[in-house]
Amino acid sequence: MVVVVAVAAAAVVVVLIVVAVAAAVVVVVVVVVVVVVVVVVAVATAVIVGVVAVAVVVVVVVVVVVVGVVVVVVVVVAVATAVVVGVLGVVVVVAVVVGVVVVVSIALIFS
Repeated sequence: MVVVVAVAAAAVVVVLIVVAVAAAVVVVVVVVVVVVVVVVVAVATAVIVGVVAVAVVVVVVVVVVVVGVVVVVVVVVAVATAVVVGVLGVVVVVAVVVGVVVVVSIALIFS
């Protein structure tokens, strides 16, 4: 009878050891899964942040290029306007001088 109880107790101990090992395996698997999920989420977050950062840089570069083109166009228009106004000013001065010469010449002829 003592042998049967000892064998039964040993069997219970073996079962408890098997259950403990199984529980440890489950804990290890859960920890590994959690670590993998955390790593995947971290990598995905880093990729998303990187993509967003690249998009922001691209937008900033495009805005700078557009602003630069607009500034160049404004400068070209301003210079062209100044040239046209300068040419028109010269034309007006020449016309006034020619007009004065013509009027003075006519006045001298008829005087």
